[in-house]
Amino acid sequence: MKIEFAPRSVPLQRRLQTAAVAQWVCSFLGLAQCSTAVFIALLFTRFWLVSALYAAWWFIDREKPSKGGRRIHIFRNCVVWRYMRDYFPVTLVKTAELDPRQNYLVGFHPHGVLAAGAFINFCTEASGFSTLFPGITPHLMMLSLWFRFPFFRDYVMSGGLIPSDKESASYVLQKPEGGNLLAIIVGGAQEALDARPGAFTLLLKNRKGFVRLAIQNGTPLIPAFSFGENDVFDQVKNPQGSWLRRIQHCLQQIMGISLPLFHARGIFQYSFGVIPYRRPICTVVGKPIPVQKKHKPSEEEVDQLHEKYLNQLSELFEKHKAKYNVPEDSHLEFI
Repeated sequence: MKIEFAPRSVPLQRRLQTAAVAQWVCSFLGLAQCSTAVFIALLFTRFWLVSALYAAWWFIDREKPSKGGRRIHIFRNCVVWRYMRDYFPVTLVKTAELDPRQNYLVGFHPHGVLAAGAFINFCTEASGFSTLFPGITPHLMMLSLWFRFPFFRDYVMSGGLIPSDKESASYVLQKPEGGNLLAIIVGGAQEALDARPGAFTLLLKNRKGFVRLAIQNGTPLIPAFSFGENDVFDQVKNPQGSWLRRIQHCLQQIMGISLPLFHARGIFQYSFGVIPYRRPICTVVGKPIPVQKKHKPSEEEVDQLHEKYLNQLSELFEKHKAKYNVPEDSHLEFI
């Protein structure tokens, strides 16, 4: 295979953009494991008190992730995220005003491989979330497993990430003062296994837990589609029924996370690596769907709202797809 190296004349701005994305990918893939290793290693050194004190703090603070987390505005406004935004670039599009006196539940689609669009738009201020939606505080749900790693839990909470469980979601949606937006990547880790350029398949047909949650809290539902999310990585072919897909499915059942075999480019060359391609990502946030609060909704009520959500998501996709170079004959497929 011929390797295409990056030219030496690449502007400093672009190099900084690549560095910003590289640190994010490395953090996503290995920071949790590294932070755990450091925590354990310190116990066997003269700095053991650091881990001991952190363990005590961890115990005292153990409920914080499920109580809205602990965002740090310096983290969300860090210049690193603006470089990462410009790498793709990532943009956030508003189609309707949101009332800051109301809480909202956003369904984010698709997951993509690493959910770069969801992170930049909801966990940082790089795309101008607070400017577009004044008075609204965003939260993004993440697999609960990641909040069990020392130090790493504090890192992810800094951006506004919270565990993906009902308790954490309800805490945010039930805040009486309003002004909170909870984003859920509905397809989850399993959908990541189908993330590849040109794919518009969403794992959504039988996923209704977020709809039930919205009804129980009387929270308006908002569909959001991230154009280009699936285009920034290639993935090893893993069709349904293949040995690779069966292994990935088994590992997901055991660990709770999927392991897509993705690849794209490197830091200093364009032929292979785990750095995403420079391809635009545009997240379009749709209009709120009013939801009537009911503590114990029937299956029929959940199905009706779910169907309405699917229709509005499809309309959002069809209305905007031409702007983002999606072929006219491409449509969303729900599985």
